[in-house]
Amino acid sequence: MSDDLTIGAMVAGDAAAVLEIYGAGIATGDATFQTEVPSWAEWDAAHLPRPRLVARDAAGTVLGWCALLPISLRPVYAGVCEESVYVAPAARGRGVGRALLEAMVRESEAAGIWTLQTGIFPENGASLALHEACGFRVLGVRERIGRHMGRWRDVVFMERRSRRAGSDEA
Repeated sequence: MSDDLTIGAMVAGDAAAVLEIYGAGIATGDATFQTEVPSWAEWDAAHLPRPRLVARDAAGTVLGWCALLPISLRPVYAGVCEESVYVAPAARGRGVGRALLEAMVRESEAAGIWTLQTGIFPENGASLALHEACGFRVLGVRERIGRHMGRWRDVVFMERRSRRAGSDEA
């Protein structure tokens, strides 16, 4: 990770950059089932208000983001979230994703979240490697889970269980 990289809370002023980075991920065809960038109101309503993180360079430019979606509204699942991390194309390969994901692990545990889960297309080797490096494990492959751009897609289902949050000792 570069010394000029900072990780901090996402603010409303980051909306345009967050959606632009998301759009670049969508354009790869291997980052999400989404095919169109949602409005900020739609994106904002779908994600937990905290933690939401962005990575910035020394000039304050947003290089990537990480946010959580609740997997259920049932109280028993309050500590289980789906995690998303996206990095701007020009910032890939510089440790931005790892810095964001490591920070999200810390922030989510502090918020009482005990399980982070994610689904990654098998073709997205960089994301699979990033998640494994940050303590996620493969639970299995959900075969032909959904249609995307005219074809059925598999998803590698991964999770990271906290050793701090959600334990009987916590």
